Amino acid sequence: MSITMIGLDTAKSVFQVHGVDGAGQVVIRRKLHREELLTFFEKQGACTVAMEACGAAHHWGRALTGFGHTVRLIAPEAVRPFVKRCKKNDAADAAAICEAASRPGVTFVPIKSLEQQGTLAVHAARTLLVKQQTMLANAMRGLAAEFGLTVPKSGSWPDGVGGPQRHRCAKMRVVRTGRKGAARNEHHHDRP
Repeated sequence: MSITMIGLDTAKSVFQVHGVDGAGQVVIRRKLHREELLTFFEKQGACTVAMEACGAAHHWGRALTGFGHTVRLIAPEAVRPFVKRCKKNDAADAAAICEAASRPGVTFVPIKSLEQQGTLAVHAARTLLVKQQTMLANAMRGLAAEFGLTVPKSGSWPDGVGGPQRHRCAKMRVVRTGRKGAARNEHHHDRP
């Protein structure tokens, strides 16, 4: 019997294969190590390979498509109802992926190209850096406040310093208050 659909549970080093024929009967259940995966699918006849759309699924989808397989990526939420309650393991996940992919009305996630993934990676890295920059600025502002120093929040910078050029600002206004709260000294620091 030839395999028509394979449910593939991906991981870092061990992958679980669950293959069924046209009648839905299980033909193969097998664990594969990372270095065996491409060889297995290269020798396997063309079929539909279903995976959860997570982790490196787009990478494996592009690789398996190169061998003539039709790759279908499924959102993890669509697979969850098919996982047997008492069996939460890689083999059960692979079987659930195969079952979910065979159901009518399942929507699949398109495989992203290298360029699309690269663009998304740049955006994700930028988002992370902006978040970390905000966290650091807030932490520094809080620490400075413990020493009686106040630093304006973004959006309330002195004239000519705000906006998108804030990170290149030449001046930063730091206001120091004495114990009585009456004394104010302004310090301007130049940045290169």
